[in-house]
Amino acid sequence: MEAAGPDVIIANATGCLEVFTTRFPRSSWQVPWIHSLFENPASVASGIEVALKALGREDEAKVIAQAGDGGTADIGMGAFSGMLERGHNILYVCYDNEAYSNTGFQRSGLTPKDALTTTSPAGPTSWGNLTRKKDLPAIVAAHGAAYIATSSVGYPVDITRKVKKALTFTGPKYLQIHCPCVPGWGIESAISVRMARYAINSGLYPIFEMEYGKITKVRKIKKEDLVGVEEYLKPQKRFAHLYKYPGGEEHIKAIQAAADANIEKYGLLAE
Repeated sequence: MEAAGPDVIIANATGCLEVFTTRFPRSSWQVPWIHSLFENPASVASGIEVALKALGREDEAKVIAQAGDGGTADIGMGAFSGMLERGHNILYVCYDNEAYSNTGFQRSGLTPKDALTTTSPAGPTSWGNLTRKKDLPAIVAAHGAAYIATSSVGYPVDITRKVKKALTFTGPKYLQIHCPCVPGWGIESAISVRMARYAINSGLYPIFEMEYGKITKVRKIKKEDLVGVEEYLKPQKRFAHLYKYPGGEEHIKAIQAAADANIEKYGLLAE
């Protein structure tokens, strides 16, 4: 909100962000803010944007839609796709904590492979989530969005810069922010920023920008900052089964291979 400025209207889905910032009788929001259902912040934001145009007031306020990964990649995907397809001048922000954390840590389409959730339990006969993380930026790019970026709470200045840049584009914009979830991931709160940075510096969560489907900028990993995926996985209880049951080492190797593939695909290593 600091980056966007005061002249904004927010459509915010049900989720952790809505719960902890809007408790009666106080609100953290000092701008027009509308709480929507879990699945439709994109639809509500689209209605706001169209109404502003109908009133001839589209230059008076920017429209931002916000939701978590479940509300974006799963139950909100239809509304989100419609917003993108119609070309609404909206910045959509997805806070990606890799599960439906607000409702009890169920898996979402952005839950990484092998992670434990309440709907992808791990044990002697299960390795947790069976599917790989959905490549949502690529899906948004296929819709022809003007600007797409990924970022992380581990690098707040990067978030600020990308929000400001996104709002210079006309048409649909998408920002996906990686957000560690302390209870859902099973980590100590004191290491949440470190975990956010390890996700980036292991290659598991590439940070980049796209304009009209083309990658224009990538956050490079300095050689002294590069970490193996085990430094990221081991402190998290959602991956503890990989170290508990025979065969887990093969899954860790596969996760490392996925990180290495990201490093090669996006050219993440600094010279």
